[in-house]
Amino acid sequence: MSDSPYLAATGLQSVGTPTLWGITIAAVVALLVLDFLVTRKPHEVSMREALGWSAFYIALPLAFGAWIWSRFGSNQGVEYLTGYLVEKSLSVDNLFVFMLLLAAFAVPAELAQRALLYGITGALLLRAVFIAIGAAALQTLDFAFLLFAIILLLTAAKLLRDAVTGHEQEVDISKMRSVRLLRKFMPVTEDYHGPRMVVRIAGRRTLTPFALVVTALLATDIVFAVDSVPAVYGITEDPYLVFATNAFALLGLRALYFVLHAALSRLVHLSYGLAIILAFIGVKLGLHWAHGIWPGVPEIPTLASLGVIIGVLVIVTLTSLRATSKAGGGEKEIVVERR
Repeated sequence: MSDSPYLAATGLQSVGTPTLWGITIAAVVALLVLDFLVTRKPHEVSMREALGWSAFYIALPLAFGAWIWSRFGSNQGVEYLTGYLVEKSLSVDNLFVFMLLLAAFAVPAELAQRALLYGITGALLLRAVFIAIGAAALQTLDFAFLLFAIILLLTAAKLLRDAVTGHEQEVDISKMRSVRLLRKFMPVTEDYHGPRMVVRIAGRRTLTPFALVVTALLATDIVFAVDSVPAVYGITEDPYLVFATNAFALLGLRALYFVLHAALSRLVHLSYGLAIILAFIGVKLGLHWAHGIWPGVPEIPTLASLGVIIGVLVIVTLTSLRATSKAGGGEKEIVVERR
């Protein structure tokens, strides 16, 4: 893949050599296969198991970031770490929506991690497509940065509105178009049949609720890909780093879900923090676009972006914990409707 105009103009070395692309994609596929093997036998995940896998999936991207830093320099190292932090933050919000969906469908505890894994795999595939589209847009469209900036600012506004109204806490599966469409074409059983999506009842192929869960998770993946990919392109324009940060942020979500399951509902101010981060990156992209037209327009350094993102995440975490503590340990109310 050719370098972006920004990389060419700044003289920075592109990280994504064909060999590195091949190794990384093979590693991601291998890790996904490993996760599917781990979840092959449905079982309820213990905290010890979840902590072990979470530690592995945090140590792996950090070690990779250290290698990027030592091999390609501090600029790429900071871009990778900042992009990874942004994607990991957005993935936590993704997890909260997954939690609502699993509750709405009353997914048995032993099937939760397999459902999550399907959602994560779908997210990886969709983001790979969006990354390729984003790279092509940056190479051919002069206003691509402005377009990405507008997308992020609109997403930030929606997040803020939903946080104020509490809309993000509600999941009504009867209104999900993907679920309604499936029910029109095939009947759905009342009970789960393990991780099977289709069973035969009285000689007729019938969907299971697990198939509806997976469909709903994949539908939400599309929404999250729309804002997550432009967000990381606001940090780095190297498609390889964009892919690597997305892949590493998503791969550990299966285990992280069970570690953070209780804590997720206490992060009552997370949406406010993500809205600020996305708006900040949107402004950063807008300034970068304007700088290409009017060189006197200042740009926001990536290192400064890293500081802002860390600061916002720390503040919203502390304020969330303080707010829920004052409320007697109260948590976000999860509102689900099943029909």
